[in-house]
Parts: sequence; C-alpha cells; structure tokens
Amino acid sequence: MQNETRNLISFVAVALILLVAYQTFILGPRQKQIQAQQAAASAAAATQAPSALTPTHLTRAQGLAQGPRVIIDTPTLEGSIALTGAHFDDLFLKQYKTSAGKDGIPVEVLRPAGTEFAYFASLGWIGANLPGLPTDASVWTVSSGRVLTPTTPVTLTYAASPGLSFTRTIAVDDKYMFTVTDQVTNNGAAPVSLTPYGSVQRQDVPPWLGKNNIVHEGAVGVINGGLKEEKYGKWKKDGYKDLDTGTGWFGVTDKYWMTVLIPPNGEAIKPNTQVKANGGVDIYSASYTAAQPLTVAPGKSVSQVTHVFAGAKTVPMLNAYKKSLGVSHFDDAVDWGFMMPVTKPMFFALQFFYHQVGNVGIAILLLTLLIRVITFPLALPGYEMGVKMRKIQPALKEAQAKYKDDPQALQKETMALYAREKINPITGCLPSLLPIPIFYSLTKLFTVTILIWHAPFFGWIHDLSARDPTSVVNLFGLLPFTPANVPVIGSVLDGPLHIGAWPLAYGLVTWMSMSMTPTTGMDQTQAQVMKLMPVFFTFILAQYTVGLLIYWTFSGIFTIVQQYVLMRRYKSPNPIDNFIARLQGKAPAAG
Repeated sequence: MQNETRNLISFVAVALILLVAYQTFILGPRQKQIQAQQAAASAAAATQAPSALTPTHLTRAQGLAQGPRVIIDTPTLEGSIALTGAHFDDLFLKQYKTSAGKDGIPVEVLRPAGTEFAYFASLGWIGANLPGLPTDASVWTVSSGRVLTPTTPVTLTYAASPGLSFTRTIAVDDKYMFTVTDQVTNNGAAPVSLTPYGSVQRQDVPPWLGKNNIVHEGAVGVINGGLKEEKYGKWKKDGYKDLDTGTGWFGVTDKYWMTVLIPPNGEAIKPNTQVKANGGVDIYSASYTAAQPLTVAPGKSVSQVTHVFAGAKTVPMLNAYKKSLGVSHFDDAVDWGFMMPVTKPMFFALQFFYHQVGNVGIAILLLTLLIRVITFPLALPGYEMGVKMRKIQPALKEAQAKYKDDPQALQKETMALYAREKINPITGCLPSLLPIPIFYSLTKLFTVTILIWHAPFFGWIHDLSARDPTSVVNLFGLLPFTPANVPVIGSVLDGPLHIGAWPLAYGLVTWMSMSMTPTTGMDQTQAQVMKLMPVFFTFILAQYTVGLLIYWTFSGIFTIVQQYVLMRRYKSPNPIDNFIARLQGKAPAAG
C-alpha cells in the first residue's frame, strides 16, 4: 500500500513536471518570440500588408489609396470599407491597444488587399452563365451616406449586365457587428439563378499567429450546433476541405479577435477551408456558399441579410448576439478547451467578481477563495490523512529501524499503525490530484480570456496576462540595467533565468507548504526530488502569466493556513510553531 502511494505521488509529480516543462521550455520561449514579433509588427502597422488576386506588398497607406472608400467611425471601431470589391479590409479597435500604457496604438483587425498579411472579408453572388456579376475588382458606387456610424448606414450600388442591379446597405452597431442587406433586382426578360457566398481571407499568416498550442487560431465556426475548427498548420496541410452542410456561422479567429460571417438564420450553407499559393503567398480562405440558389424572376427583387462580426471576443457581448440575433453557440468562439465544464464556470465567476470590485487582480483573489471553498470538502480528508501521516512519522522511523532486515514484519507493523490511527494513505493522494484539472483550466482561462489582457493589478503589475516584468538579476529594478540587454547572455537572463517578485513569492509559499508534508516513507531520491520541487516550479511558472502566479500564491497561502490549523488540531509538530519556538529560544517540538 505504501509503495502504491509513493508511486502514485511520483506519477503525479512527473506528469506535472512534464506538463509545465513542455509549456516553459518549448511553448514559452516561442511565445516570447511571438510577442516580440507582434509588438514590432504592431509598431509598423502603417507600413505593412497582399491583394485578393496578386499580392504586391504595398505599404498600408498605398493599399488604402488603391481606390475609393467609405469611412467607418463608431465608439469601438475606426477604418474604412473598400468600394473596390466592397471589402471589409481596414479596421482598428479603438478600445484595445497593442500594449499596456500610453504607448499602445489601436489593435489592427483587418488589412487592405495588396499589403503584407492582408486580411479581409467579402460577400457576393455567383451564378452560371451570368457575366458582369460584381467581383473583387468591381467598383461600387456610394448612393447614400459617406461615413458609416451606428446611426448612419451607407448604401452602395452596382449595375451588372445584362439587366441585373445590386444594392448593398451596410449598417453597424456600437460594438463589432455589421449588418449587410443585399438586394438583387432582375431588369431582364428571363429569370436568373444566383447563389450568395461569403469569404474571410488571410494572405500569409503572420509569424506571431498559430504557434500557441494552448489557444486555437485559424478557421472557426459552428455548423448545425457543432464547433468546427482548423488550425493554420492543418489548414495548409489539407489544402482544401469541405465541411458539413448546415446552418451556422464561419470565419477566422485569432487569440482575442475574430472575423466571421453569419448568414441568415435558417439558411443552410456549404462551408470550406482552402489554401492556395499565389505569387509566393499562401492565401487562406474560410468560405461558404448558400446550399440553395435564389431565383429572381423578371422585374422582381430578392434580398439577403448577412452579418459580419469583426472585433474582440468578449464573452458577454458574444452571448448578447447569441440571444438577439440567434447566433448559435457564438461564445464557443472563445477556445475553452476540453475542460470547458470547469473553465467556463471559472470564467463567469471571475467576470462576476470583476464587475463587483472593478479590479481583475482582486477578482482573481476572490476566485481563489471560491475554488478553495468548493474543493475544501474533497481535499479535507486528504489533508487530514497527511497530518496524521506526519504525526506518526516517529513511530514509522522506529519500525523501519527495528525491522530493517524483515520487510514482511515492517509491512505488518506499518499496516497495524495505520489501522490504530485510522489512516488510509490513498486518501492523502487526493490533494495531489485536484490541482491538475484546476491548473489546466486556469492556464487556459488566463490565456484565452480578454478580460485579463492588459488588466493592471497593484504596484509594478500593469498586465496580468503577461509574466512578471521584474527580475532578480537586477534586484527588481534597483540596479540600472535591463537583463535582456546584457551582451551574449541577455536572452538567457531574460528567458529561463527570468525570475520576478511574484514567482519568488510563489516559490516561498510552495516551499512552506511542502515543508509541512511528510516525506518519511519515501526513498532518498524521492525525498530529494520533493525538496527541489519548489525551486523547479519557481523557474517553470516564472514564464507564465502573472495572473496565474497570483492565483497559485494565494492558493498556497490558504493551503498553509489549512495545514497549520489541522496540525494544531491533531497536535502534530509543524514548521511554523517550530520556527516561532526557535525565535523564542525554545526547543522545537519533536517530529
């Protein structure tokens, strides 16, 4: 039984080590590189972005100047719509900046055709043997409205031949939802059959996207209530992929932002993903066509209402659109992961606390307390077994010394001791297992939710979604140099050796908690590994978001308090009382 317990503890420890080591040494450095590239690209956003047909690497200003435009100006958005192709291809988010503080510029969502990493959405019509339909190169005419605002829609027109005319009215709300109403009028003598289509196109993937294995970035949608996702790597590998026909929505998502098309409710679509090379550029397209064409009789008109969402994936807003527009599973655009039944309730609790206190850091502390309260009934028996195990350590040592040459007698004596003290070692393993789903869910939560992005805490923490910016190397800023700028070893000092104040606090709390856990019964190697665990995890978690470290630090404090109360209750010697005794010049308790 004792060996089984040790093996289970060892298995859990190794599993956690492998998990965090993979994140830190493989994903962590890559993520840091991605963030640096993203910051550089954001600063140069005005000079970058390919064309729908022929990528040409124009500057952003040149891309915008290729043709006439309609300005977009809302409380949350700024940019323009290209009249060439009627593309949604120029969009910035006013309320989100590229970096925390005053130096950030608005986040770019869409980029014009002809520029590097062009990214745009388009809607249109296709039909067999119908020349003159509007294409990516067609120039629409503004018939009313010059600036698109929540109170002033714009209307575009395009006259095709023979006998077809198109009218497109574009409205926008005060968030990120555009409503596009297309009307097709048949002025000819014969009926025509047209099929609506929509496409979100990204031309080459920026290097900072699609590399984080924790977060889905790529094609995303919900068809017939089922989530459809295609990461950029698989997207390119597949080349072309038809998805199930059905009702829903479809488009492209990044970590915090997305651009998706929402056909009329109840209209079945045939979605697909494809990648085509053009001029040395990989063109990623998440597209759909209507499952059934529309027939327009002579002298008649048909209308089609499509919604285009381009903006931040804030859960309350996605849920509001889900209710008001009937957008199925719209909040699933946030990558909750396979632990969604745990991650999603955690998010709503965090959001609730944030709305009450107005500070995400404090909301994290309240979430910590809530999780500890919920898991307390499950963890308490395990903690009690741990305290009892520590209490019987002197008796176990005596038995091990007495029966060191008689393993069977030692096993019998150990089982008798467990029976007298009502100890079940397996129960003590529960606290070791509980953190695993919590760790994954919180890592996912603090990675995917925009709620903590650039959210400040107190003191030096200005972005809870980033790692602790301080470093022990320069004494947390007291020495006048930046570790990353040190010649030769700067990347190491600012990489694996970057330890901030919060990681050190976490390491200290973890060491205190583990010092209250019995190690007798483990072999020497296992005991040494357990002693090194706080140091190891300090280095590992130092590369994680500081919001996660704040959670684990305060969770560790709760664990220490809980262990201390139980040890006092069972009159078991503990390091805290022993430390106080030493300060008072008294001998520490035995055990």
